[in-house]
Amino acid sequence: MKFIHTADWHLGKLVHGVYMTEDQREVLQQFVQLVEDEKPDAVVIAGDLYDRSVPPTDAVELLDEILYMINVELKTPVVAISGNHDSAERLSFGSSWYRNSQFYLAGKLANDFRPVHINGVNFYLTPYAEPGYVRHLLDDDSIHSHQDAMKALIGKMEETLNPNEPNVFVGHAFVLGGETSDSERTLSVGGSGCVGAELFAPFSYTALGHLHSPTAIKHDTVKYSGSLLKYSFSEAKQKKSVFIVEMKENGTFDIRYHSLKPKQDMRELEGHLEELLDPSFYGKQNLQDYVKINLLDEGALIDPINKLRQVYPNVLHLERKVIQLDQKHKSFFTSVKEEKKSEIDLFQQFYHEMTTAEFTEDKRQAMIDVIEKVVKEANSK
Repeated sequence: MKFIHTADWHLGKLVHGVYMTEDQREVLQQFVQLVEDEKPDAVVIAGDLYDRSVPPTDAVELLDEILYMINVELKTPVVAISGNHDSAERLSFGSSWYRNSQFYLAGKLANDFRPVHINGVNFYLTPYAEPGYVRHLLDDDSIHSHQDAMKALIGKMEETLNPNEPNVFVGHAFVLGGETSDSERTLSVGGSGCVGAELFAPFSYTALGHLHSPTAIKHDTVKYSGSLLKYSFSEAKQKKSVFIVEMKENGTFDIRYHSLKPKQDMRELEGHLEELLDPSFYGKQNLQDYVKINLLDEGALIDPINKLRQVYPNVLHLERKVIQLDQKHKSFFTSVKEEKKSEIDLFQQFYHEMTTAEFTEDKRQAMIDVIEKVVKEANSK
């Protein structure tokens, strides 16, 4: 059987003050077209359909529209779970009658570990849950971490799991060693939010959500599909995609990556202000993309972001690269009067502590002139 693995839609996402809903609509329409072309036996959505527990109205309407097209118009079964950004209770609404149209949505973790059967494949749906909730659900006081919780949940599934059939785990978790980005919410502090990939050994394929890179982890059977779009500039170099999985009767599978092309990409530009505003440079750029600009100019600049927005209307973030380097190399500065250094030597040491720029002979002479003027004025009083 064939299914498409996707996750982390984050509908209603706000990035640097910009709602991404229309960008998400554009990519989801491509996704619906992919479903129509591929005619999969199921679509698997591994959590974080929304970006927050109470999503904006237009995000709710968009999800309703897309799932209706996939499940009702294209008659494609949908297997979905809630993630750590979703409200489990809100997504659980209607789950009893969804099954009549083969829409299997697990919003809230329940003490029922029977799989969903679709065309000879068993899908084990495990919505995101905190360890404390799992501890209470299973009445197991030994559960304290996400590792403990996942191990206990999979142990329950193994009680009825048939190893002679293809079994797919659908979950939302942070697998140890996975590559993170700035747009993911930390599950817990101190590493207790991680789970080991070895826990998923009983399954033919593990369809995960949470980490936003499709290459977040390198594993033969444990896979992250990645997020629908780039949601932070730390993801600028990632290629967003969904996975098309063709599962065989013996549990082995073939996998294909299908890229999604956003209407407006998210990327970084670096250079001096004059260069970035030069038509010979920006004429080669997609000016409608969401961009972060790293400026290399030294010294004061007058209103650089508005100047840049005259050319790049979707500048979301501006940083001064020189200031960043200065801060990186800055160290604690203390007075060294006891060494009897001259005023110019003290200033030169201060200059090197506070900036990476060269203290040229011209700068030195300029400071000598200033110091001599100040000393002269002080002595004349």
